Amino acid sequence: MKKNYTPEKELLFLALGGSGEIGMNVNLYGCDGKWLMVDLGMTFSGNEYPGVDLVFADLEFIEDRVDDLLGIVLTHAHEDHIGAVPYFAGELGVPLYATPFTADLVIRKLEEAGLADEVEVNVIEEDHGSFDIGHFNVTYIPLAHSIAEGNALLIETPYGRVFHTGDWKLDEEPIIGEPTTEEELTAIGDEGVLALVCDSTNVFNPEPSGSEGAVHRGLMEEVAKHAGKRVLVTTFASNVARLQTLGEVARETGRQLCVAGRSLDRIIAVAQDNGYLQDFPETVDFDTAMGLPRGEVLILATGGQGEPRAALARIADNSHPIELVRGDVVLFSSRQIPGNELSIGKVQNQLAARGITMVTDRQSFIHVSGHPGRPELEALYSWLRPDILVPVHGEMRHMLEQARVGKSNGIDHAVTQSNGDIVRLAPGEPGKVAEVRAGRLVLDGDIIAPADGEAITMRRRLSRDGFIMVVLDQRNRPTIEAIGVPLDEDMTEFLSEAATDVVKAIGKLASKRGATRDDIEEAARLATRRAAQRWSGKRPQVRVISVGGAD
Repeated sequence: MKKNYTPEKELLFLALGGSGEIGMNVNLYGCDGKWLMVDLGMTFSGNEYPGVDLVFADLEFIEDRVDDLLGIVLTHAHEDHIGAVPYFAGELGVPLYATPFTADLVIRKLEEAGLADEVEVNVIEEDHGSFDIGHFNVTYIPLAHSIAEGNALLIETPYGRVFHTGDWKLDEEPIIGEPTTEEELTAIGDEGVLALVCDSTNVFNPEPSGSEGAVHRGLMEEVAKHAGKRVLVTTFASNVARLQTLGEVARETGRQLCVAGRSLDRIIAVAQDNGYLQDFPETVDFDTAMGLPRGEVLILATGGQGEPRAALARIADNSHPIELVRGDVVLFSSRQIPGNELSIGKVQNQLAARGITMVTDRQSFIHVSGHPGRPELEALYSWLRPDILVPVHGEMRHMLEQARVGKSNGIDHAVTQSNGDIVRLAPGEPGKVAEVRAGRLVLDGDIIAPADGEAITMRRRLSRDGFIMVVLDQRNRPTIEAIGVPLDEDMTEFLSEAATDVVKAIGKLASKRGATRDDIEEAARLATRRAAQRWSGKRPQVRVISVGGAD
C-alpha cells in the first residue's frame, strides 16, 4: 500500500481522526489534488496519557500539503468537531466556514488564543446556505442533533455529490431549529448522491434515538415528582434544546433557575446572541438559590460525565457554594460516554453516601441520544439512495456494523476505513488506495507533543513501575533513592541490599581493562533494577548520576 500518495484526477476521502474511534473528528476530501477539511476536533485524555488533558489528530499529511488545502468547513460546535481549531487553524492559514452559532463559539475560542486577527471565519447565515471553494460547492443541510445548528454538508464535485452527515438524528419535536424534512432529503436523493459519509455512533441501537419533545415531557414529570426538594439537573452544556426545556420546566414548576458551570454560562450567552433561548428565565446566583425554600429552586450544573473540576463533582464532595443534603435529587439528563464510567461512578457514590436521590435515563425518560439508531439510518438510506456508504464517527465495530446495515438496505458499495486510509470515491470502483500517517498529538502543559513520544512513554512507565535514582560519588560509592516503588515497610533493607549489589557489580568491572564511566553507570543501573525486580516484582526506571571520578 502506498505511503506517500499523489492524487490524480479523482475524488478522495481521508479521515485523520474520528474513524476507528468516537471523537477527534478530522476529515479531508481531495478533488484533483486540492483538499477540503471537514471539522477539526479533539478528544479528552484518559489514563493512557498521564498528565494530559487534550488529544488531537496528527495533521502531518495535510500540513505537508498546506498549499493545496482550500479551507475548513465546520459542521457544528461540539468539541470533538471544533476543539482543535485554536491550536491548528493559525498554522494551516486557510479560511473557516461555519453557521452563526458555531462561528460565534469558534471566534471566542480564537480570541482567547489571541488568534482572532489571524484566522478568517466566514459565517454562512441562511439555512441551506452554500458557497464555492475550488472544485467544491458546499451546502449546509440542517439536521437535528444535541446542539444548536447541527448540519450535514452536501458537497458537490465534478465527480458527483457527497452527503457528509456530521452528527445527526431524526426528531419530530426538536425544540430548537428546523431540520431538513424527509421530502427535502428525498429530493436530494432524486438528484443523485455518489457517497454518504455517515455517523456510526448509535448503529447498535435497534430503536430510534427519540425526540427532545419527549424529553421535555419526561423532565417536567420528573421534576414535578420532587415537590419540596432541591433538584439539580446535569446535562451537556452544548445541548441548547435541553437548556430551553429546563428553562421551561423551571418556570412551569414554580422554581427559580440557578446555573453552575462556566461552560453553561458561555453557551447560554452565545445562544442568546444568536437568537436562541430568548425566553430563558432570569437566573439567580448561588447565595440566592441557597436562601430559597428547597422546592423553589432548580439547579442546572455541569459535570454529568464525572469531570473532577466541574460543578457537580465539587457539589458532590461539598466544596461548592451550591449545597445538596439528604433527600435532594440529582437528575442525570445525559448518557455516560464510554470511558467515563469510573469518574461518573465516583461522583454518584459520593452523592449516594450523603443520601441524595439520583435519577438517570435508565429510570426515567430524561435524555435521548443525539445520534441515529438503526431505523433512522435505514430511513436516510432510503431517502438519499447513495451509490457508496462510508461509515465514520465510530469504533471499528460501529463502522463495520453500519457497513453491513447499509449493504442489507441496498447500498451497492460500503467502504470501511480507518484513520489514515485514503479512499477513492470516483472515478471507478470505490475503495482504499493508500495509507498515510494518522497519529495522535497531545497538549502537554503548553506544548503540543507526539502522543507516542519519549516524554509520554516515559511518564507512563514511571506511573506503572516507579523511579530510582543512583548517585555515584568519586569512589563509586552509591546513594540510592526510590520513588513510587511499593516497598514502604522494607525500603531501608531494600536500599541497603541494592547498594551492596551496585558495589559488587562495579567491583567486577575493576578487574577489566578499558571499563569506561558509561560501563560503570550501566552496571550500576542494571544491578539496581535487578534488585528492585527481585524485591517488588516491578521494573522501575533507573537513572545513574556520577558526581565525580574519571575513566
